Amino acid sequence: MASSTLAAGPRPNTVAGPTFFGHPRGLATLFMTEMWERFSFYGMRALLVLYMAAEVSKGGLGMQIATATAVYSVYNAMVYLLALPGGWIADRFLGARKTVAIGGGIIMLGHFALALPPQATFFAGLGLIAIGSGLLKANISTMVGHLYDGPNDPRRDGGFTLFYMGINLGAFVAPLVIGTVGQKVSWHLGFALAGVGMAIGLIQYLLGSRHLSERSSVVTSPMAPAEKRAVLRKAALWLTAAVVFYGGVALTGGLTVGWLIWPLSIAGIAIPVVYFARLHRDKDLSADEKSKMSGYIWFFVAAAIFWMIYDQSGSTLNLFAENSTASSLFGFSFPTSWFQSLNPLYIMALAPVFAWLWVWLDRRRKNPSTTVKFAFGLLMIGGSFLVMMLAMAAASGGARVTPLWLALVYLIQTVGELTLSPVGLSVTTKLAPAKYASQMMGIWFLAVTAGDCTAAVVQLLVGDATGSTWYFASQGLLAVLAGVALMMYRKKVVRLMGDVH
Repeated sequence: MASSTLAAGPRPNTVAGPTFFGHPRGLATLFMTEMWERFSFYGMRALLVLYMAAEVSKGGLGMQIATATAVYSVYNAMVYLLALPGGWIADRFLGARKTVAIGGGIIMLGHFALALPPQATFFAGLGLIAIGSGLLKANISTMVGHLYDGPNDPRRDGGFTLFYMGINLGAFVAPLVIGTVGQKVSWHLGFALAGVGMAIGLIQYLLGSRHLSERSSVVTSPMAPAEKRAVLRKAALWLTAAVVFYGGVALTGGLTVGWLIWPLSIAGIAIPVVYFARLHRDKDLSADEKSKMSGYIWFFVAAAIFWMIYDQSGSTLNLFAENSTASSLFGFSFPTSWFQSLNPLYIMALAPVFAWLWVWLDRRRKNPSTTVKFAFGLLMIGGSFLVMMLAMAAASGGARVTPLWLALVYLIQTVGELTLSPVGLSVTTKLAPAKYASQMMGIWFLAVTAGDCTAAVVQLLVGDATGSTWYFASQGLLAVLAGVALMMYRKKVVRLMGDVH
């Protein structure tokens, strides 16, 4: 099956038989796979910055706060950057189904590497998780799109929202389990639990893959043998160059974390620009497909600004929780990492409401356009950082503020997320040119890369921003202004999208 091509004509996708809340049965398999992968990822994420910033005497790495937050942002960016080659590998070599299985195995190994005490294995583990996540992330979302009958299937947005609930069910439980063990027992045991979670997800995926669409096994644009050899030679050349360069720096004794952070941050910002330019010059794309890509750039930039702020929940906001927020409420004490469960908790409560809302509005021909939904998401994420500005002011002088500040911030971010993220996944599959089916989901994740790399650069330039009100105010205002601009130009964007609504 993996060696098939679209020209071979896979059987049409059907949804007969048992369903999953009215959706194809394969959605349950992908839901559970993503749930366990997110359990491992978000459990590790809840500990990551806290572990890096913790004193060596307390079992941490003893990094400066600015360095720890920048490492976190760049690592998170690489997870999403590698989704692009992950989609390419599926399109040209393996098909989405096999690529996801391999990615899950690599993620599992990465988490177990984090569980080992040496610092070298810690960074190797982060690298493995980034590589495995790149293989898994772009393709599992594409496989959700394969379950539906065309881009305008009315169940499609609701299906992606349910899939998003799987993500957040795992993300909710992870800090409660992995975070507690990591902070109260052992950092490394917490990382090991993340590896166990990914192992469970991988087993479930292999057992349930028979329910997936046959399109998920198709290699959409297979390579000729000569082309494969050329690609492997180039990959080996670049890998050798990197090893020689960084090996030379290490031998001189000058290798620091900055040698990794700065090049990766700059690359994460530049690569999306280069990639969109390449798409625009591709002569295989029709005029309609290029127009849709021009419209898609608006969504991409909006998403990059959104994720620049949103993804700081695991770094800047996590440290604010640790250093400036009371870890008890109504007499109940809890580990700092538990704050990371607020966002997924809100999503599980609100996602069904939004899934129903879009269908209800669509029946009445009042469903907001994708552009309006994105603009609203930007207004919400900007507003959340303006609230953080107030929380930071309340924490001045070393005071610890009530946890209700962060509870409010995460609620505002969640509302914005539900109008932008699942809708963004869906519109990406709708606007994707056939030639770049899986790669387009990788391009969507490049928005996260660009946003996180921008955050890393800012963090390195301004230093410890966890005690600054202007840090939150400036980013909040930027997002609000971007939301207003998108709303003003929404008619132009809709025209560029053509027949996609």
